[in-house]
Amino acid sequence: MFNLFLAVSPEIFIINATFILLIHGVVFSTSKKDDYPPLVSNVGWLGLLSVLITLLLLAAGAPLLTIAHLFRNNLFRRDNSTYFCQILLLLSTAGTISMCFDSSEQERFDASESIVLIPLPTRSMLFMISAHDSIAMYLAIEPQSLCFYVIAASKRKSEFSTEAGSKYLILGAFPSGILLFGCSMIYGSTGATHFDQLAKILTGYEITGARSSGIFMGILSIAVGFLFKITAVPFYMRAPDIYEGSPTPVTAFLSIAPKISISANMSRVSIYGSYGATLQQIFFFCSIASMILGALAAMAQTKVKRPLAHSSIGHVGYIRTGFSCGTLEGIQSLLIGIFIYASMTIDAFAIVPALRQTRVKYIADLGALAKTNPISAITFSITMFSYAGIPPLAGFRSKFYLFFAALGCGAYFLAPLGFGVDPFTLFYYIRLAKRMFFDTPRTWILYEPMDRDKSLLLAMTSSFITSSFPYPSPLFSVTHQMALSSYL
Repeated sequence: MFNLFLAVSPEIFIINATFILLIHGVVFSTSKKDDYPPLVSNVGWLGLLSVLITLLLLAAGAPLLTIAHLFRNNLFRRDNSTYFCQILLLLSTAGTISMCFDSSEQERFDASESIVLIPLPTRSMLFMISAHDSIAMYLAIEPQSLCFYVIAASKRKSEFSTEAGSKYLILGAFPSGILLFGCSMIYGSTGATHFDQLAKILTGYEITGARSSGIFMGILSIAVGFLFKITAVPFYMRAPDIYEGSPTPVTAFLSIAPKISISANMSRVSIYGSYGATLQQIFFFCSIASMILGALAAMAQTKVKRPLAHSSIGHVGYIRTGFSCGTLEGIQSLLIGIFIYASMTIDAFAIVPALRQTRVKYIADLGALAKTNPISAITFSITMFSYAGIPPLAGFRSKFYLFFAALGCGAYFLAPLGFGVDPFTLFYYIRLAKRMFFDTPRTWILYEPMDRDKSLLLAMTSSFITSSFPYPSPLFSVTHQMALSSYL
């Protein structure tokens, strides 16, 4: 019984910590005795502390990784893959919360409320990463979506933020319905919801007729729902407006966290419920379309955050390349891509709030940033070049593993096509660097100094981006163990 409690203690703690943060915010924000103090700093540190304690509890449960079945009804599973994905999710959440400490962004928002709401979807995503049953998977993904709708609209005085939340709510209902339809179709055709039972049915019996069509439609609907959730082409429509309208820390969270949890669960579903080569072709198509559209659409953008949104769409295509392979090397390259993408995205979105303090909204406003704030310009340029896949940065190693896995599974057209898209992505990344180093602005902007929390965050992520290429062994070893545990 103690082992069972220890195994789920991270999820239990983070939900209780969220309720404590909520009560703390309600009591102190209405305290006339304390002169209605601002809550960004103390709630931020408490939220960050709760995430770090959750990370320690997760590390304390590491000896229990040999337990394959945590609950009597086998709804969840904890192995090396789920363990490391949950660690990456918690680290990304901690980085997102640390961006909220300085609330002087151009469009002010109630950062304390966002900090309270961020651990709630994190708890759902922790459950989703370890979900081993279609019922548990759906019940974990829906609470996270409801929290996303709220935090996307957390800038209550901004019509753009309201639009972002409304679009997320309306367009987010479709993938939820499609996902539920897929789960019901599979259950109606097989009578099973557990992934192990589905694997035995799909691999041990020859299924024909109406049941075969029902299973295929169910798996296809689940795949479409997942692709909608991670904003892959052709289900990307909401992403640019939501990323632009949401507060910058929230945009970073929406760019990273759902991709980690959904990719982890999606790989498990594909391993246990694979059904023919048709789905692999669909994923290859989505990967190619995401890479091409993300590159071409970003070239026409004029605002700072929208190219990052289209870059996120393009990187979904690159990451889906590893998933589409359906091999051990493909899953490993997928995990490497997610690790590196998360670090690059945190690095990029940590710089954007510091620039937006001085009303930098358009790319043209970045002119001569290298002369007024050279460290920010160099760091931002390194991140953009890593996004583009220029060696010796981490982004190049990510694309190298992904395309190498594609060649290994026989997708010989995908790797050359991906390299063919790279010049277009390089164009708009170099355009940002050109603005910062060579253009002269119409009006000179004096940037405020970056706060200490973002500086430390940038130092850690930039160190990983620049050092993972010459020293790839730790990341390669960790992801190899994760990929092996997914198949064993």
